[in-house]
Amino acid sequence: MGGYAVYVWGSFAMTALLMAVEVWLARRHRVETWRAVQRERDLQAGDASPPSALNDKEFS
Repeated sequence: MGGYAVYVWGSFAMTALLMAVEVWLARRHRVETWRAVQRERDLQAGDASPPSALNDKEFS
């Protein structure tokens, strides 16, 4: 690669890492959004406690 292998492979590795982080963040956001929708649905139905009484599972 004409002496540029470190830069080429480093760029490739950084791009792969950032793409993996993007997928992880998107999945995490989807789960958080789904939980918020479920919590709102439960509150409207009167089945859940108000947000001030958080469950331990929401912190994991």
